[in-house]
Amino acid sequence: MRRNRLGTTDVHVTELGFGGGPLGGLFAPLDDETAAGALEAAWDSGIRYFDTSPHYGIGHSERRTGALLRGRPREEFTLSTKVGRLLVPQDPAGRMDESFAVPATHRRVWDFTRDGVLRSVEDSLERMGVDRVDVLFLHDAEERFEDALRDGYPALAELRAQGVVGAIGAGMYHPGKLTRLVRESDVDVVMLSGRYTLLDHSALDELLPACTDRGVSVLAASVFNSGLLATARPAEDSTFDYAPAAPRLVRRAHRIADVCEAHGVTLPQLAMAFPLRHPAVAGIVVGMRTAEEVRGNMAAFGAEIPVQLWDDLRGGGLLDERAPVT
Repeated sequence: MRRNRLGTTDVHVTELGFGGGPLGGLFAPLDDETAAGALEAAWDSGIRYFDTSPHYGIGHSERRTGALLRGRPREEFTLSTKVGRLLVPQDPAGRMDESFAVPATHRRVWDFTRDGVLRSVEDSLERMGVDRVDVLFLHDAEERFEDALRDGYPALAELRAQGVVGAIGAGMYHPGKLTRLVRESDVDVVMLSGRYTLLDHSALDELLPACTDRGVSVLAASVFNSGLLATARPAEDSTFDYAPAAPRLVRRAHRIADVCEAHGVTLPQLAMAFPLRHPAVAGIVVGMRTAEEVRGNMAAFGAEIPVQLWDDLRGGGLLDERAPVT
């Protein structure tokens, strides 16, 4: 699988990356055996970029990711995790976590301070059982952006200068705040969730031009918008950004699917191909929880997309004229 450089660093990622959110029990419980099967299938398929976070299953995703990767040659894969939330042990008292289907053995404490960042990295390395990560992201800093920019970014820059990590950036869904980060700091990469997809082109307004100007790479996450673009024909109860999809979005997805079918392409194939057409996008990150999902995504990834399909989407008003597709 093709690998691309992040910014001007020596860090490279495969164009399809493994998103570790589902490994934390996102939406539904996930046992260790199934998680291990998904990771093994990803490795066997040629995926060599793995992204995780303390937030995902309050540590479950990091532990499961580390269990696979620490048995693989270190120079063969790229690993990223995130900072901004510290995990503090607590008595679950029979409760489940509020965000993931795991027992509430820890609570999250927001912390973008230098000490918080350093502690978070240390904790992550211990959970994963590895000696380093390649990329560090400020995570979900939308509501704490000033703290993340003022305190978190310099801490990440310090770790990069020391050679502890190879690349730094932020993972958020808000393109405006990521644009500020790109313009006001010296990050290498941003992970953008759900804002450069077939159904949401808002990153074209400012973020993607800023990244192009500054030489910052983009990793496009949530390319299926959490479900609406994940099947050949969206169901009426499909989700968009983790909430029930508005009828207008379901109708639009069906219109795009109509064009796909006319050219022998599926909606998921097109959804995975679209972001990679932009020169600033180094890769896409797709959350996967089973070996079957991995194999399905690999079958869809890299499909041949006829030029006429893009032209037909534009002609139908379904694709922003600014979006590069060649």
